[in-house]
Amino acid sequence: MSKPKRGWLSRLKAGLSRTSASLGSGIGGIFSRGRLDDEALEELEELLILGDMGAATAAELSATLAEEKFGKEVSEEEIRSALADQITAILEPVAQPFPIDRAAKPHVVLVAGVNGTGKTTTVGKLASQFRADGLSVMMAAADTFRAAAVEQLKIWGERTDCPVVARDGTGGDPAGLAYDAYARARDEGVDVLLIDTAGRLQNKANLMAELQKIDRVVKKIDAAAPHTRLLVLDATTGQNAHSQVEIFREAIDIDGLIVTKLDGTAKGGVLVALAKRFGLPVFALGVGEAVEDLRPFDAREFARALMNLEN
Repeated sequence: MSKPKRGWLSRLKAGLSRTSASLGSGIGGIFSRGRLDDEALEELEELLILGDMGAATAAELSATLAEEKFGKEVSEEEIRSALADQITAILEPVAQPFPIDRAAKPHVVLVAGVNGTGKTTTVGKLASQFRADGLSVMMAAADTFRAAAVEQLKIWGERTDCPVVARDGTGGDPAGLAYDAYARARDEGVDVLLIDTAGRLQNKANLMAELQKIDRVVKKIDAAAPHTRLLVLDATTGQNAHSQVEIFREAIDIDGLIVTKLDGTAKGGVLVALAKRFGLPVFALGVGEAVEDLRPFDAREFARALMNLEN
């Protein structure tokens, strides 16, 4: 994806403001006493858990702080900075650029997620950004159950000057549409094919089976495809994101994540917990509705914004 425009950091910090305000005020209260003791560590661990970082991550962050600073006089700024460094170390291995194999023609991206994650919007934003990087893009409206999703994708097609493969009406076979889209994209030498699938609750076995069918059908043309199986997660769901990753990974091999709706959520810490538990690449973050609000994931920027520190 293209280089971030100016203003991204301010949008990221604004987006994480509820999370950072909650953590910051809590840390300020805990360390007004000045010394890192057992009571302060216990309160800090609870605060990090409330910030959706998960019990295991919170315990690890607190334990590392104890090793370095237990019994010492510490300031709030010093603690926030130390936590940001630790969080950066957790996030750096998963902060990876979106992988596009330019030789694949097309590089197939299968996009999955539960209802309401902003999946179709994310597909449109990716199309716009790939186009800006000089790649030709085709989109497939494999959400054949929701007419609004098809129309939304067609609007993105007009905005980005990308062809959209879709069926008239609703209720068609999503796997058949994905197959046709892949065949057309291959024949036309398209660089990237983005397949938008129906939003599905992770507890609906029939919908998961349909996702698996799309995955299998695409393989009939190219055994290496889909080249990227992308799961879109909504940050506002907090710890529920864990179960979504688990269930989708049981259905298909998830290659990476995009986390949306970080603007205004108090649950931004869930990204740290996801990185620690699953280690899946995080290709991008969404902090708003504009195309430029979906940006590549930078571990240090995120960690320092989470702790309300200047980059």
